[in-house]
Amino acid sequence: MLLHLPQVLTPEEVSRLRRALDRAKWTDGRETVGVQGARVKRNQQLPDASPLKAELGRVVLAGLQRHPLFFAAALPLRILPPRFNRYAEGGTYGFHVDGAVMRLADGQQLRSDVSCTVFLNEPEEYDGGELIVSDTYGEHEVKLPAGDAVVYPSSSLHQVTPVTRGARLASFFWIQSMVRDDSLRRMLLEMDTALTALRGSDADSAAVLQLTGVYHNLLRRWAET
Repeated sequence: MLLHLPQVLTPEEVSRLRRALDRAKWTDGRETVGVQGARVKRNQQLPDASPLKAELGRVVLAGLQRHPLFFAAALPLRILPPRFNRYAEGGTYGFHVDGAVMRLADGQQLRSDVSCTVFLNEPEEYDGGELIVSDTYGEHEVKLPAGDAVVYPSSSLHQVTPVTRGARLASFFWIQSMVRDDSLRRMLLEMDTALTALRGSDADSAAVLQLTGVYHNLLRRWAET
């Protein structure tokens, strides 16, 4: 399930992050990938140990926490602290699949079920830099306004096309979902969306309550916590 999350960050938050990133010291993005990824990755990142990365990551997480569609779509159990990258002067990341298991700072393991990218500059500020996500329905091109995010299955083959003008700035990270199966998460999101619409209409309250119970019982059956 590929889903656009509009306005995860406010314009003021985007400006704050941009000012900080304009002064940041970037390192080679290949430092955080294995041998296979290093062959096709050409970008810059904030170092994992950077205090600035942690500070800006908290801003991103706060935006996600107040965005109801993020929780409904991802059903997060654990989130890898957000990272930040920069693509410029031909920077690119060829087709790849994200690692299945990642280590958190406290030593716990995180299974990457859902990938998320938060765009931090406007599409007209740079040429190229499209996120291309490939699935059974073809290739989907994503290039969103600053502050918007996209979530998609971490099992998807995807790439970032070369940036030929300007610079592309983004935050990216992975989520371990309470529901690991993407098709089940999709069904739960569709049910949650329909229930939200019904609650705002003149629908029979008893029927809405019954369907709400079905949603939670399905989540109870499928969730891993």
